[in-house]
Amino acid sequence: MTTEIISTYAGDARITWHPGRKARLVLAAGHGAGGGIEARDLQALARTLPAHGVTVALVEQPWRVAGKKVAPAPRTLDTGWRGVWPALAGPGLPVISAGRSAGARVACRTAAELGAHAVLALSFPLHPPGRPEKSRAEELLGAGVRTLVVQGGNDPFGRPEEFPEGSYRLVEVPYGDHGFAVPKRAEITQERALEIVTEGVVEWAASLA
Repeated sequence: MTTEIISTYAGDARITWHPGRKARLVLAAGHGAGGGIEARDLQALARTLPAHGVTVALVEQPWRVAGKKVAPAPRTLDTGWRGVWPALAGPGLPVISAGRSAGARVACRTAAELGAHAVLALSFPLHPPGRPEKSRAEELLGAGVRTLVVQGGNDPFGRPEEFPEGSYRLVEVPYGDHGFAVPKRAEITQERALEIVTEGVVEWAASLA
């Protein structure tokens, strides 16, 4: 594992690299607006994917690197993501643009322009909680590349059955909330919930090679 600081027009971003064994893809994953790369799903992917030939690059947006508590406007997040892209593409491998929550929106909005090989949207925030009329489906449907959505069954930002039809694939994590946490009364354990995330991504990534 190595880290590097990348200067962008939005400030300094940070990439933490988890090199894959005989890597054939890079999965570059950004965090959400309320947390960082310590999110359980991002860490699970960083532990699991390198053994399957996928280098994982966890990207911290400039606002997190600067120690700020509140994420900036979407256009500033996009600026930060564009700024790190040359480093992500540096190894010369196809890059999956990924992110959780707000990071998933960034990945979808910028995929086509940056030449992403595919998009992984973890906990895509289809709408604000309790506001289904404020749909962000256009961002997801407009990604323009092969897309996998991994969504918690009880995500208040959009349950799987709320998602519109489209060419993307969707993996449901039963009982999972926006952070893929499952209640103790659930029929699956927290460990199993994360396995569903990683197994779904591993299978999908293998189909992209």
